[in-house]
Amino acid sequence: MATHSPRDFVRVNDLLLHARLEDGTRWPSPQDPQPQPVLLSVSLVHDTRRAAEVDCVKDNIDYDALSTLLLSKYSQSIAILPSLEALIDRIAETCFEATPAEELHIVAKKTKGAVDSAVGIESLRFKDGRSLSEDRYFIEGLQCSTIIGPQPLERKATLGLEATQFPGIGAFHTQCIDSVTVRAQKPNALIHAEAPEIEISQSLADYRQESESSVIDAETKSLLSPYSPHATLSGLLRQVAPELYTRSQVTHTVALGLGSNLGERFANIELALRLLETPDVLDPQTIPNLVDNPQISITDTSFMYETAPMYVADRPKFINCASLIETNLEPESLLAVLKKIEQAVGRVPSTLNGPKAVDLDILTYDSGVIDTKPAQAKGDLSNLEGHFILHPRIAEREFVLRPLADMIPDYKLPTSTKSIARLLKELEASSREDAAHMYKVIPFPRYAGSDTEPPTSSSSDGVKLPAVPATERSWKYPSTYSPGSKLGRSKTYIMAILNATPDSFSDGDTHNTPEAALKYAMSSVQAGMDILDIKGYSAKPNAPFVSPQEEIDRVLPAIRAVRSVNAGAADGNADDFENLRNALVSIDTFRPDVAEVAIRAGANCINDVYAFVGQEYPVKESSAEHFLRMRKLARNLAVPVVLVHSAGDSGNKKDYSDYDYAHDHKVLEGIRVELGEKVEAAVRGKGGLRRWMVIVDPGVAFSKSWEEDLAILRNYANIVSEYRGRRERNPLAGYPLLIGTSRKGVLGHVLEQPDRDGAHPGRQTTPGERDWATAAAVSSAVLQGAIAVRAHNVQGIAEVFRVADALWK
Repeated sequence: MATHSPRDFVRVNDLLLHARLEDGTRWPSPQDPQPQPVLLSVSLVHDTRRAAEVDCVKDNIDYDALSTLLLSKYSQSIAILPSLEALIDRIAETCFEATPAEELHIVAKKTKGAVDSAVGIESLRFKDGRSLSEDRYFIEGLQCSTIIGPQPLERKATLGLEATQFPGIGAFHTQCIDSVTVRAQKPNALIHAEAPEIEISQSLADYRQESESSVIDAETKSLLSPYSPHATLSGLLRQVAPELYTRSQVTHTVALGLGSNLGERFANIELALRLLETPDVLDPQTIPNLVDNPQISITDTSFMYETAPMYVADRPKFINCASLIETNLEPESLLAVLKKIEQAVGRVPSTLNGPKAVDLDILTYDSGVIDTKPAQAKGDLSNLEGHFILHPRIAEREFVLRPLADMIPDYKLPTSTKSIARLLKELEASSREDAAHMYKVIPFPRYAGSDTEPPTSSSSDGVKLPAVPATERSWKYPSTYSPGSKLGRSKTYIMAILNATPDSFSDGDTHNTPEAALKYAMSSVQAGMDILDIKGYSAKPNAPFVSPQEEIDRVLPAIRAVRSVNAGAADGNADDFENLRNALVSIDTFRPDVAEVAIRAGANCINDVYAFVGQEYPVKESSAEHFLRMRKLARNLAVPVVLVHSAGDSGNKKDYSDYDYAHDHKVLEGIRVELGEKVEAAVRGKGGLRRWMVIVDPGVAFSKSWEEDLAILRNYANIVSEYRGRRERNPLAGYPLLIGTSRKGVLGHVLEQPDRDGAHPGRQTTPGERDWATAAAVSSAVLQGAIAVRAHNVQGIAEVFRVADALWK
C-alpha cells in the first residue's frame, strides 16, 4: 500500500487585520502608529487522513478558532510591531503554538502602502525555527504616467507595474536583493484585449559586472540563494557559529597579494597567512600607531598560481595568490605588520624584482586611494623607497589581476572605471601569443608518518612561527583551458582506487589485507598512478554501518604499508619502492577522526563524498557542526580536499526539478548550486580553507539517475564554467574537477541498451567488465579539462590518458 505524504493544506485566505506597524505606512507616527489594514493568508501543511478515516473533527485544524485567535492578538492590538516581517514572525509562532502543523506558508499584504499600491511579503516557515527559502517581497498595482509608444494619446498613458523582489535568506532579513521581476501593462492600449504586458527578470549579477565599486563582503557573498526547500548550510552555520560570521562595524576589507620564489614556496605562503592571524605579530612595541585590540581575520583566498618572473627572466618561478582580510588596522600599521611577517618567514633585502622567500603587498584598502608621496611626485613610480602606494601596477600584472578576479571580480579600482574582471580580459586580449602561461597549482603536504606536529620555531625578532608542513609535491593545471590550445598544456592525473573494504561494489574484498593492498599499490605506481585513494567505508547504496575505529583499522595498515614498503614486499625494483614510499595518498572518508589519523600516518589529501556535511540529508544543525570540524581539520593540516556532490545515501535518487529553469540541464545546475554552497562555505569566511586546496567532484552515481549521470558526463566543463546562466556567476567557477566514473552503474545501464538499429541487443555487465566503457567516459573527461580521474584499472586508463592528453591537452 502506498504511503500517504502529508501535503494536505488547511487555509485561511484574506483575513483582514488592522495591525500597528512602525514601518512603511501612510500614517508616519513612530511614537503612536495607527492601525493599518493587512490582508493575511495562511496555509498550514496538515495530514487530514486521520480525520477522514475516523470522522473525528479533533484531528483536524479548527480554522475558525485560528482566525479568531489571530484577530484577537493582532488586529486593533495595543502592541506595536516594528515591521511587517516582525508581524509574520509573530503570526508564525501563534499558528505553530495553536495547531499541530509543522510547516506554514504565509502571505501578508499591506493594502494601503505608502506607495499607493499593495506591498507584501510571502514566507515559508517551519515549526523548528528554520526559514528555508527566500522570502518574496512584492509590490502590486503601482501606477505611473509615462511616455510609451508613438501615438499622441500614448503620451498620457498610465503604466501599471508589479515588481517581485527576492532578497537573501528570510530568517536573517538581509537587505541584499538577488533578483527582481517586473511586469508592466498598458491599460486601454488594445481594443480586443485587456492590456499588453511585458515581463522582465534580472538578477543582481546583471548589474555587478559594471556597477559594483567596493570589495565584496565575504559574509554577504557566502549567502547563496537557497533553491532547495531544505535548510541552507550557510544559514545553519550562522546559527551554530555566529562568531565566525560577525563583522565589526570598524573593520576594513583589504586585499593582499602574496608571492614566493625561494625555498619552500608553498610553505612560505601558508606560513605568512598563518602569521597574519598570530597575536605575536601585533606587538605594539614593533608596530607604529597600533589600535587597541588589533585584529586581522582572513576571509577569502584566491587560487594559487605558478608564474614566470615578469621583469627578470632568469629568476626562479613565482608562486602567487591573493587574500581578503578584515582588520581594524590603519594602512601604515598594516604595512608594518606585513613587513614584520616577511622578515619572520625569511625575506632578506634583495634587488628590485629579485628572489623573495615571501612578498606581501596591500592591493586594495576598502575603496580608498593611498599615496604618501608629496603632491608634486604623485604618479611617479620611479622611486617608491620610503613611501606607501596601493599596488601601482595592478592593471598591467596578470599575476595580480587573476587572483583578485577569483575573489572580487566586480571590484573597481578607485582610479579606474573598469572592474577587475574587465581589466583581466583586456590584458589577456593584449598579451603576446608567446607569453608564458599561468598555471594554477595545488600543493600536497608531507607528513612524517607520526602523531607529532611539524616542528615549530621562532624568528630572529622572537615571533613564534606556526607549524606548517613541508610540501611533498604539487599538481598544476591551466588557469584557462580550451581543448587543443597550445597554451596551458598539462597532464591528467590518475587517482588509483584502493578499497580496503570487504563490500566494495567493484572489487569486493580483493584488497582488504595489507599484503593485497601493497601489491595493488605497487602495480598502480608502476602503471603511472599519481595518487592512491584508500577507502575503509563503502559508499555504495545501503552500505552496512562501519564504526570509526573499524574504518581506521581498515585504512591505517594500508597507509603504513605504503609509507614503509621495503624491497621484497612486492614485485618491483629499487626505484619502484622509492616511488611508492613517496607516492601521494588520499584518505577517502567523511569522518574527521579517521581523516586526522590517516594524515598523521602519511596521507596527503582528504576525499569526502559528503563534502564535509556528513551522511545526514537534508542538512541540519548537526551537519553544520560536522562541516566546521572537517573544515578546521583540513585547514590546520593544510591538506587538499576533494568535495563530492551527493545527497545522503548514494542510492537515494534526488529530485532536481527545483532547477528546471537551468539553461543547460537541471542536474548540472543542482550541482553548481548545492555543491557551490558547500564550497563557498568551506572557502569564504573566518576559518575558511585556502581556495587552492579545493577540488570538486560532481558525484557521478551519487543520488542521481543514470540519465542525469549521462548529462554530467556530456557536460563536465559547464559545472565549473564562469557563469551559471546569462550573467550570474557560478560559485564553482575555476575549480579543478576530479571525475569518478570507473566501472559505475551508469556505464552498465548504457551497455544494457540495444543499438538503435537492433544490431546489438545490449548485455548486462559486472563492474569488472566495464573498463572499456570507463575508457570512453574518461576520454570525454580529459577533453573537457578534468584535472584528475579515479580508476580501478590504472594501466588501461594511463594509456587512455597518454593518447587523450596528446590529442586535447
